[in-house]
Amino acid sequence: MKLHILTIGKPKLAYAHAGWDEYYGRLQRLHSVRTTQLHDKYTNDAEKILAETAGTVRIILEIFGKEYTSEDLASFLEARELESREVSFIVGGPDGLPQQVRDSADYQWSLGRLTLPHDLAMVVTLEALYRASTINAGLPYHR
Repeated sequence: MKLHILTIGKPKLAYAHAGWDEYYGRLQRLHSVRTTQLHDKYTNDAEKILAETAGTVRIILEIFGKEYTSEDLASFLEARELESREVSFIVGGPDGLPQQVRDSADYQWSLGRLTLPHDLAMVVTLEALYRASTINAGLPYHR
């Protein structure tokens, strides 16, 4: 499965940088993964974000989006794999995503109703994708 992780900014705090590297590396063992980390100046540039994800299934992180259990996310990923299109997970900046990007999303995914620091949201996204992927692969990570 081809995954594309697009973020506004890069993890800045040491714990987030380490977490990003850890789960990104793990995820690469299970999927073809690429990352686009746009500079913070593109926070409100809908055209740039949409251009970077053109032709992909767009899944945005949105606080009011659909919440998944790990098993539900695994099933969701399995269904997207059958579509044979690259899947983009779009993590907006600290203030979210421009309305035009939100309107163009194929799916909206919520990590929960809590407001997470931007750096932490990036790491949690990767860990959740890794966990769901291990469920689909029958690996013992998810207990």
